[in-house]
Amino acid sequence: MSHKITAGAKAPDFTFDSPWKKSLKFHDSLKSGKTILIFLRYMGCPICQMKISEIRRDWDEFRKRNLNVLVVLQSEAENVISVKGSDEKLKEAVIPFTIVLDPKEEIFKLYGVLPGSILRYITPGTIKKAMQSKKLGFKHGVSEGKELQLPAVFIVDDKKMVRYAYYGKNVSDVPENAVLFNIAEKP
Repeated sequence: MSHKITAGAKAPDFTFDSPWKKSLKFHDSLKSGKTILIFLRYMGCPICQMKISEIRRDWDEFRKRNLNVLVVLQSEAENVISVKGSDEKLKEAVIPFTIVLDPKEEIFKLYGVLPGSILRYITPGTIKKAMQSKKLGFKHGVSEGKELQLPAVFIVDDKKMVRYAYYGKNVSDVPENAVLFNIAEKP
């Protein structure tokens, strides 16, 4: 497909694996309320780790607002569940939302979430977020997928309709959780 999805369109369905479960259907995961579908690069990306940490931090607020979250990564299961530098494995309960594995980038293409150019990789905003992630202790892990991959966010209602579509302008351009809360409250 590879064309951009817009608000008002039906959200394309797809089958996916999470690090802990196989052959899940996106449309089956749409519950009452709205679902926020967030496309990030891969688990080894410190900026992506920081965004995942922010979702975990605000999880109670997501639940209070009846928002379901799926994060799509260009990662293999073992790179999501492995904790770098130890034999420890990340447990499903540690991440209360769904991680969607898309190492072949098929879901990225289905939603028209494409890589950018080097000019969209090295931006003041990206450098600022990279420094912030380093300061918070996030370290670069295994590189997967496309290094120049841009992010995107979609808010989908329980009728499978896209209510909000946002394509990032650089690799770190993902709306803050508070912004997503405000947008999701709109009918």
